[in-house]
Amino acid sequence: MGVEGARGRVGALVFGAMAAEVVFAAARMRVADLLGDGQRSAAEVAVEIGADEQALTRLLRTLAALDLVCEPAPAQFGLTEAGQLLRSDQPESMHAIVRTFGDPTMLSAWRELDTAIRTGQPTFEKVYGTSFFNYLSANSELSEQFNSAMRQGTVVAAQQLLQHYDFGPFGTIADIGGGGGTLLAEVLRAHPQLRGVLFDTAEGLAQAGRTLSGANVGDRCAIRAGDFLAAAPEGAELYLLKSVLQDWGDERAGMILAHIRRVIPDDGRLLIIEPVLPEVFDASAPSTMYLSDLNMMVNLGGRLRTRSDFEQLCERAGFTLQTVRPLPPPVGSSVLEATPR
Repeated sequence: MGVEGARGRVGALVFGAMAAEVVFAAARMRVADLLGDGQRSAAEVAVEIGADEQALTRLLRTLAALDLVCEPAPAQFGLTEAGQLLRSDQPESMHAIVRTFGDPTMLSAWRELDTAIRTGQPTFEKVYGTSFFNYLSANSELSEQFNSAMRQGTVVAAQQLLQHYDFGPFGTIADIGGGGGTLLAEVLRAHPQLRGVLFDTAEGLAQAGRTLSGANVGDRCAIRAGDFLAAAPEGAELYLLKSVLQDWGDERAGMILAHIRRVIPDDGRLLIIEPVLPEVFDASAPSTMYLSDLNMMVNLGGRLRTRSDFEQLCERAGFTLQTVRPLPPPVGSSVLEATPR
């Protein structure tokens, strides 16, 4: 790489925080929505936003430097393929994801990363005086935004999961911590013989009825409010956990699995859909996987896990991990199948 290349690498990482702020600001102002499918002048967009034209032009040119917009003619801007994902009206939109990860609530605990490293404990509660999920429960607007981000992150994963796992042998599937039901709705829609149980907190289930009805599967899915740290619903042969265990340390993650073990039939199946860290650092793994691991630590007290971590967690709860199948990019997760023992 050489000294100059090394200096450039460090500089790019430091300026990366500023680049993220540019993207966050563009999402808050819905710049991508206003640009739409065509080209618009900075002056037109500035009027609609209520922004200074020169300042907005500078923002748009910075977005161009980040490959999110293009400037085919002076002060005329359009979205790139990546920039289209910032639109809130696109099927594969990442707008809510960007808004959530750019929210001060998500970022403040990161300013205490060194404290989290020293103590091994989350710093969110130090900053806000309560846990992340308790804070969400008390802030309905942020909770809705967070749920929207989770839905957007689940859409692509759902399609990949349907291509890489056979749901045909089962009669009822329970999605534990399934939130608004995006994943379960897609599975039920693809398998008309299946029935579903969607289990989450009342806040997490806020949009579930609308999601299930929109997918025309509401008549085949029971919605049950509850706490997966206290119990799991009975009546399913397949239990699904997507992006749940990573939110918790080993003790509580083990509790979630133990509750499922109490109700799952002996011939049932458990599916865990989460990123799986390499056993040692692997340069081919996306850096976002390692960053996500730290985010779990500072904000939630959770963690990403290696295959051996999952094996031990499952074994302690009465399961045997059978297979681990990575899903193709851009999902970044794996499908882990376990059986009761």
